[in-house]
Amino acid sequence: MLDASILRQVTEIFGNLEANYTLSIELSPSRNEGGALVEFLNDFASTSQRLQVEQHSAEGDTLCFSLLKDGAKTGVSFRGIPNGHEFTSLLLAILNADGKGKNLPDEGIARRVRALKGDIRLQTYVSLTCTNCPDIVQTLNIFALLNPNISHEMVDGALFQSEVDSKGVQAVPTVFADGEMLHVGRGSLGELLEKLETRYGSSQITDEESVAPVNRSFDVVVLGGGPAGASAAIYSARKGLKVAMVAERIGGQVKETVGIENMISIPYTTGSELADNLRTHLTHYPIELFENRRIESTELQGKEKRVTVTGGEIFSAPAVIIATGAGWRRLNVEGEAEYIGRGVAFCPHCDGPFYAGKRVAVVGGGNSGIEAAIDLAGICQKVTVIEFMDSLKADQVLQEKVRSLANVEIMVATQTMKVVGNGEKVVALELKNRQTEEIETVELDGVFVQIGLSANSQPFTELEKTRIGEIVIDAHCRTNIPGVYAAGDVSSVPYKQIIIAMGEGAKSALTAFDDRVRGVVG
Repeated sequence: MLDASILRQVTEIFGNLEANYTLSIELSPSRNEGGALVEFLNDFASTSQRLQVEQHSAEGDTLCFSLLKDGAKTGVSFRGIPNGHEFTSLLLAILNADGKGKNLPDEGIARRVRALKGDIRLQTYVSLTCTNCPDIVQTLNIFALLNPNISHEMVDGALFQSEVDSKGVQAVPTVFADGEMLHVGRGSLGELLEKLETRYGSSQITDEESVAPVNRSFDVVVLGGGPAGASAAIYSARKGLKVAMVAERIGGQVKETVGIENMISIPYTTGSELADNLRTHLTHYPIELFENRRIESTELQGKEKRVTVTGGEIFSAPAVIIATGAGWRRLNVEGEAEYIGRGVAFCPHCDGPFYAGKRVAVVGGGNSGIEAAIDLAGICQKVTVIEFMDSLKADQVLQEKVRSLANVEIMVATQTMKVVGNGEKVVALELKNRQTEEIETVELDGVFVQIGLSANSQPFTELEKTRIGEIVIDAHCRTNIPGVYAAGDVSSVPYKQIIIAMGEGAKSALTAFDDRVRGVVG
């Protein structure tokens, strides 16, 4: 079932396994996919003498397997056949259990995971074609491996459709904690950890495991791990400075980009590949990386700047470069937050298949909105594009394509007023014609919000910002506070493009170094 070249690669990867691992299958005779699962796991286990497969009969509608280490449960299990994008999740589950995974969190984050209270049963419903799902699955598998009171199960929603329908799952990934919805869509390790800490609380940490506030001092602290942050950190490190990068994740928003065709000298790459390349480049320099950190507060006035993150760590430096990027903008209308994951979605690539043969709306007439409408038109019964302005903003070639599709309706000068649901899922949108002021209700099954990005500038209350929250900078990336710089999508620089963010990151680092030489900072 697995390609011979893949098996050779896995054999090499598993060459240094130290523990023995069992893939313990529970299978009901009624599951037609059982033979495929057994064949898949036997192929997988053939890559190492440290792997074995055992099979047990089960009642009902069971098709799953769990991972055992030296005969003991790890808390990691899979319901379905983890191929496609989830193949890496299975691979990493074993490597991480063996202490050899490259995505394991640092000790500060690991201690917070171990401190989570109570027995926590997590399930993540995925699609094997979803590019965001593996990040969530791999993160929660790590939680289970670190904390014996946590278990996590990946569920292939396509194989358990009645269960998906009964739970109201309309987007992937969707995470349930003890039967209650915890998280929907893309997310970082830090975000998931905070949600679990909020819901379950944390045990008191012993003196030996103390994560009391630690003040870490550097010459430059870069906030953000996207293209601007990576560029700023590399340029600063090349000047011989002691540099820290504090970020929720390396790659930032870029990691969500499917295809990139305008990186000069690189005809095509993906966001995931670019994020991996950023990490690789960063590791070529003595840059200290602190991932999965969310900024809680800042003190930017004075010679020494201080940044406090969740968990109590404090990072201080005479120069701070803010490159926290931007996040998906929401409609902020009644019903939107309530129905996220139950009809309100943000990623057409991941969640589009849930709406095959159904009626959907795409809010936003820019490039991302029209591209989403074109994609969805291939699987949905009808797609309605809703644009607030009097005309679409997308490139002309995209407009021509979308207008050629018979099942796409375009409504301009239209304001989304309300997401209407029946308590379980979205059933309609309430819209206002901005020219006539007429209100109408359009019945549909889902809405994809594609109205652009908003700057991640909320923690920086001391800085001057534009009306839409961008940090105001001059031509050299300086803010209104000496020693504080901003670069990329979080700043007021025009045109939010990867290549521009990289240039702005370099510029901010060069400016910070120039200010240091001239005695302005440091």
